[in-house]
Amino acid sequence: MSPKKIKDTISANIICDFIEIKGDDGTHFEAIIVSKEFENISVLKQHQLVYSSLGEMMQEDIHALSIKTYKVKEWNQIIK
Repeated sequence: MSPKKIKDTISANIICDFIEIKGDDGTHFEAIIVSKEFENISVLKQHQLVYSSLGEMMQEDIHALSIKTYKVKEWNQIIK
């Protein structure tokens, strides 16, 4: 499994303003995802949305995925 494949899969299912996937061992990954779709939902729901977007990949190909999700406004304050 590659970071690019994870990025492409998430991007195909969630409208992302920013997405970065890191991981170099093929099974353990870190994700930073910024999306307007995260507005008005809890962090738990945001993470569930990401896991759902990956479908079977979470059960078969990805051993561990650390997720950091941000609403657009939160992200803009962080990157200033």
